[in-house]
Amino acid sequence: MNDYAVLWDWLSFAVRWLHVVTAIAWIGSSFYFIALDLGLVKREGLPEGVHGEEWQVHGGGFYHIQKYLIAPASLPEHLTWFKWEAYSTWLSGFALLAIVYYAGADLFLIDRNVLDISAPTAILISLASIGLGWLLYDTLCKSPLGKSDTALMLVLYAILVAMSWGYTQLFTGRAAFLHLGAFTATIMSANVFLLIIPNQKIVVADLKAGRKPDPKLGAQAKQRSLHNNYLTLPVIFLMLSNHYPLAFGTKFNWIIASLIFIIGVLIRHYFNTVHARKGNPHWTWAAAAILFVIIMWLSTVPAVLTGERKISAAEERFIASTQFPAVRDTVMGRCAMCHAAEPGFEGVHAAPKNVRLDTDAGIAAHAREIYLQAGRSHAMPPGNVSAMTEQERRLLVTWFEEAR
Repeated sequence: MNDYAVLWDWLSFAVRWLHVVTAIAWIGSSFYFIALDLGLVKREGLPEGVHGEEWQVHGGGFYHIQKYLIAPASLPEHLTWFKWEAYSTWLSGFALLAIVYYAGADLFLIDRNVLDISAPTAILISLASIGLGWLLYDTLCKSPLGKSDTALMLVLYAILVAMSWGYTQLFTGRAAFLHLGAFTATIMSANVFLLIIPNQKIVVADLKAGRKPDPKLGAQAKQRSLHNNYLTLPVIFLMLSNHYPLAFGTKFNWIIASLIFIIGVLIRHYFNTVHARKGNPHWTWAAAAILFVIIMWLSTVPAVLTGERKISAAEERFIASTQFPAVRDTVMGRCAMCHAAEPGFEGVHAAPKNVRLDTDAGIAAHAREIYLQAGRSHAMPPGNVSAMTEQERRLLVTWFEEAR
């Protein structure tokens, strides 16, 4: 049991690493194929059924690529499918959600000051919201609204804004951002699993059976791929946001999340326009920069987490520990010169990552991080600038392991 937190942290690290690797593979292939699709050139003399072609150079060689909107008259023996990147990304992401937020619901998922609910209830809400998101999106795509990409994206954005606000009324700020990312990423993964790949399999089956494939299947898959392309950058931000409390731990965190979607769309619009050889809309970068400055300003509004807050049962155990007075003295002396409302360490003007250890509640709320980063490892204080002793580190370890 004493090594449980360490083992669990390494498990989280391993799954996070897997998630990042698979996400790179998925995002990379997605960006490549959208750029390829937008850069196709039509010319006379192309084979029947070929929509366009592109010549590329990479790795010392040349590639001649042609795209069939439906399919060629006959298929080659080997056909490469791009699907496992998406599946592996979602599966590893869900595993990480379970490891960090479901197993640690009392610390990372539930905020008693936002909504006082039990861990099982919070987990059920999480699962239901993620699943219902896909059902709502898929229904909209298949409705008459789905015939207009612009109208559909505007309605989808309205839904994402509503979810941004809704999640902050249910969970911690950190969990709210993560869930908004999972909500969006589930839509993207389900697009691949439930529509894009099945449509492609129908086309392949029709070709093998000698039937002419329905071009509508390809058009549907292309629409969903385009949606995935525009949603990717906001999802990356949301997945990384747990490292930045200034993003998720502020009063207007839901507005920050909503603006991030616009920034992501602006940046993708720039690259998609350039790849389609339709100009260089540099204004998108200026607009994105302005929105980011607005986000920075919004983050300066006093954080919800700095106000009076209820202490969870898990935190109460750490404060009630007989070791806590000594732990408090150690943390105040070695950590709180930086991690405080008004840091006293030269050059530090705000608590790093908004982690404040200048109150009993703050120390208890971050007990696990203190244990892992200052007790079981020497990651904190950085460079041991405050000269924390080995005896003090052992005290932090003993306190956490006895109280948890």
